[in-house]
Amino acid sequence: MALKICESVEKFIQPYAEQCGLDILDVEYVKKADGMNLTIVIDKEGGVTLDDCEKLHRLIDEPLDELDPTEGAAYTLNVSSPGLDRPLKNQKDFKRNLNKEIVVKLYAPVDGKKLFEGFLTDYDEKTFTINTNDGLRQFEIAKTAIITPLLRF
Repeated sequence: MALKICESVEKFIQPYAEQCGLDILDVEYVKKADGMNLTIVIDKEGGVTLDDCEKLHRLIDEPLDELDPTEGAAYTLNVSSPGLDRPLKNQKDFKRNLNKEIVVKLYAPVDGKKLFEGFLTDYDEKTFTINTNDGLRQFEIAKTAIITPLLRF
C-alpha cells in the first residue's frame, strides 16, 4: 500500500515540482513517532533552500488533500532537501551524482575492505563503478552487495 501511495503522489505532484524548477528525488510514506509521514525529497541544480521546500509544500498541500492518496488516513506532509549524507536510492540518484565523490559500505569485504571512497563513474540497473580517490583502482560493485552508498561533500 505504501508503495502505491508513493507512486501516485510522485506522479501527481511532478507538475508542481517542475513549476518550481525542482526535481523529486524520493517520496516516502512511513510511520514515525508522530504518526504517518508523507515526505517529499526535492533537489535542484545548486541545491535546495528552505524557501523552495516551503513553496512546494504550500503548492501541493491542498491538491493532495483533494487527491486523498491515503484514503482518509491522517498523515504529516514534509517537503525536504536530500541532506548532505543522503544515500543513493534509485536510478535518478545515480544519474544526478555521476562523477561525484561517494562512500560505499559493503556487506562483505572486497580486497579485504568493506569501505570504499571514490568517484561514481558509471552505473546501470544492477551495478555501479567507482574510481578510488587516489585514481589507482576502479571497482564495479553490485548494488546488492552494498549496505549503502552515500554522497560526500
